[in-house]
Amino acid sequence: MAPDDSTILHITTDAAWAKAREDGELTTPSLAEEGFIHCSTFAQVESTADRIFRGSGDLLALELEIERIQAELKWERATDVGDEFPHIYGPLNIDAVVGTRALRETDDGYRVDRV
Repeated sequence: MAPDDSTILHITTDAAWAKAREDGELTTPSLAEEGFIHCSTFAQVESTADRIFRGSGDLLALELEIERIQAELKWERATDVGDEFPHIYGPLNIDAVVGTRALRETDDGYRVDRV
């Protein structure tokens, strides 16, 4: 699926995605601590990964179809970045995931696979 306004991304690990598929939904530490699951647009995902996950190695970006997300989705400003990001206020139903993309860490930062 090509990036467009109907999809957003959630950065995770292969292990967390495997657990979500077993559980039937994705929960994150941020959901328990902050009340929402962090997401990004395609334009934001590489800089978000660089800022938050640098040094973590390769990650996974879950491609989410906005219309399929059952929990409340809000676009909120991140004051430290000055941009609005999508936040999911509840567990993520895994049938909202329409694809996965490798998020590879390089010497120059993270790069999401473009298909």
